[in-house]
Amino acid sequence: METKLLESEHIEYLNREVGVIVSPLHTFGTDALLLADFAAPRRSDWLCDFGTGCGIIPMLWFRDGKGAHIDGVELQEAGYHQLCRTVSMNYAEATVQPHHLDLKLAAEVLPKGKYDCITMNPPYTPAGKGIPSQKAHEKTARHEVACTFSDIFGAAKKLLRYGGKMCVCFRPERLAEAMLEMQKQGIEPKRMRLVAKNPESAPWLCLLEGRYGGKSGITVLPNLFLYEQDGSYTEEMHRIYGAYKDKGEH
Repeated sequence: METKLLESEHIEYLNREVGVIVSPLHTFGTDALLLADFAAPRRSDWLCDFGTGCGIIPMLWFRDGKGAHIDGVELQEAGYHQLCRTVSMNYAEATVQPHHLDLKLAAEVLPKGKYDCITMNPPYTPAGKGIPSQKAHEKTARHEVACTFSDIFGAAKKLLRYGGKMCVCFRPERLAEAMLEMQKQGIEPKRMRLVAKNPESAPWLCLLEGRYGGKSGITVLPNLFLYEQDGSYTEEMHRIYGAYKDKGEH
């Protein structure tokens, strides 16, 4: 199938068969790749990605054969249509379902208590903090103008099955806030990992998993380092990033 791309779009291939349409408005970074891997879904799981953008996380799961059903929820219309074309391009309609939807209303459309795992790479900057983005799409993606931690975990609570997990990534300085909001919704923090460029650098990202109805007690995993001293990827990053980078010719 020939895929029609807008002038500003191109295809990023995740391997020789699966590609994602990206644009300056809706693309992805390393944090999304790390979150998709950290979530570690199973083949039989019902999965959902909030604020999915171009759909990188659902398409990574699709590439790897993870998830019996995958929903991608996106508020911005351009990102939603971009994902729709990506799904069609990859003949993924039987598995990946895009939804043009505010996550706060997700439980009115998606099945309640059904999902094994929900992810979100949320806006990193709290409302009223930092330098506001001037462009609307950047403001929605980077600042809490459309959703807060409370909104995210409140929506997840309605959709997760009992024992299901919510996985998010954010800046480490917001760790206490994220854990508190999780617990308010009955989602207990159970697994955490900090990400740093190398052992000499302070962590720049926190990966956190919570379980709906889980008991107290959290496992703190060893830090994940992106680079060796010579600037090459670490062995673990080769595992996570390799399938995307070593994609071959197209």
